[in-house]
Amino acid sequence: MARAKLPPKYVRDAIKCGATPKIRDWLELPIDKLTRGERVLRFAADHLVFPEGKMAGQPLILDPFQQVFILAAFDHKVHIKKAILSMARRGGKTLVMAVICLAYVVGPLKKQNTLIRSAAMTREQAGLLWRLMNLTCQMSPDLEGLYRSVPSSKKILGITKNVEYQSLSRDAKSGHGQAIYALVVDECGQIDAPNDDFLDMLFSSLGTFEDSMTFLISTQAPSDAAFFSVELDTAEREQTPGVISHLYTAPTSELHDEKNWYAANPSLHGGYRSKDDIATSAKNAEMIPAKQNGFLNLFLNRRVSLQSVWLAPTVWKANAGVPNWSVFRENGVHVGLDLAEKNDLCCAVIAARDADGIIHAYPFAFTPMDGIEDRSRRDRVPYDAFARDGILTAVPGKTIDNDWVAEFLRVHVLDEGIEINTIEFDRWKITAFRAACERNGLYYGDSTWNEVGQGYKDQSVRIEALETALLQEKVRHGAHPIFNLGAASAISVSDPTGAKKLDKTKASNKIDAIIALLMAAYPLISQTHTEVDVMSMIG
Repeated sequence: MARAKLPPKYVRDAIKCGATPKIRDWLELPIDKLTRGERVLRFAADHLVFPEGKMAGQPLILDPFQQVFILAAFDHKVHIKKAILSMARRGGKTLVMAVICLAYVVGPLKKQNTLIRSAAMTREQAGLLWRLMNLTCQMSPDLEGLYRSVPSSKKILGITKNVEYQSLSRDAKSGHGQAIYALVVDECGQIDAPNDDFLDMLFSSLGTFEDSMTFLISTQAPSDAAFFSVELDTAEREQTPGVISHLYTAPTSELHDEKNWYAANPSLHGGYRSKDDIATSAKNAEMIPAKQNGFLNLFLNRRVSLQSVWLAPTVWKANAGVPNWSVFRENGVHVGLDLAEKNDLCCAVIAARDADGIIHAYPFAFTPMDGIEDRSRRDRVPYDAFARDGILTAVPGKTIDNDWVAEFLRVHVLDEGIEINTIEFDRWKITAFRAACERNGLYYGDSTWNEVGQGYKDQSVRIEALETALLQEKVRHGAHPIFNLGAASAISVSDPTGAKKLDKTKASNKIDAIIALLMAAYPLISQTHTEVDVMSMIG
């Protein structure tokens, strides 16, 4: 029996989401005793060779960090639908994806009549993975007769199972109408926006196969609001089954600290990456300040952003205790109300404080039933599944009816024995909603209603108060998916005086529940805060 061992510490430290696989001596085991991931590694070692560089022609045995990524992707007890890998440039990301793609085309992962696709933002970037795969095929004698290469369309065809790999690019406008089995998105950190029409089209093509997989590989995006940053942060924050995320990044911004170099460049441990090249680039960045941000991003795999995700995932996760409904009933609640556009998301958050000063919070979210599937695809959020699971409420019709929401809140708050102390609200369409509350028994008079502006003046004090409570782990939000959606997406912006607000226009997704939480929690938080390092929260 082969002994299994844990990966090296630098690999374990990079695993932000998903299980940590153990490494067996898979080179010595019989093929029929290997796991699916081990068969991919064995396929590379037995049948592929390094296509170029100082190891050209030698058996393609991957570095430990590459092995662990493959084992994590293919040997998890739950099917992995999304695998994320991020490290500094020229570190071996493309090589590990070339091995995985060739395993799908001519190796142990091949499946009859399937399409394998890689995608990038430019033709040049899209061609890099195809080139490496093609070189590997040409250099590996064992693959002769098993594939056919079509350079004009950047395709490689697996003959025995009729598998087709093709490299796609956004500027080529290709890939429509295809049922994709496995998708690699290369250097997706180059996507500045939270969403991308080209990727949305490709992602929608993955639904044909229950065991389809998506691989996101890149150095980090400079902006916290970019697509790849949101994917990394969401994976670390939510720990979703079916997702793995391996992030190799420098813990500090010190240019000449070799610990930073090794943390962001795992291939340095095996000698694949040139240490001298990094040292030279660090020296240039020190001498030319304009190059420092580029070095931090490309060589240390750190984000260099002019805007910040409001909360670090670890801070939010530390407050994920389940709220106690007896606290709501015994102490009454403050309601934070963020109304919606006619066909968008409406949120009402109730919050109460217990005897230990812990704030308990719960969101009620509403969206119209009509068009919910289209909005799910548009926002890449499963509103339809949320509605089926009771996570949010789908209001009948094409718009959110104020009377329907007011009656729902009366039934689920007042009729449950929970007293409403105040309703903190944004003035958007509030007149019509107050009238609906009066009609449905949710109106207590003008003194109950407190208007909260959405500019820097009113928002900054509420943000700082909730930040303090979160840093002191005095919030219990239950990791509710609607809260998680907003916490992963909220972007904090500042004015010249340093005042802050959360900007909905810059958020990668809906933050209505977080806006409502800010309003609901503020009356409960003491105005005399313990001094804390709020900047440590910045993601």
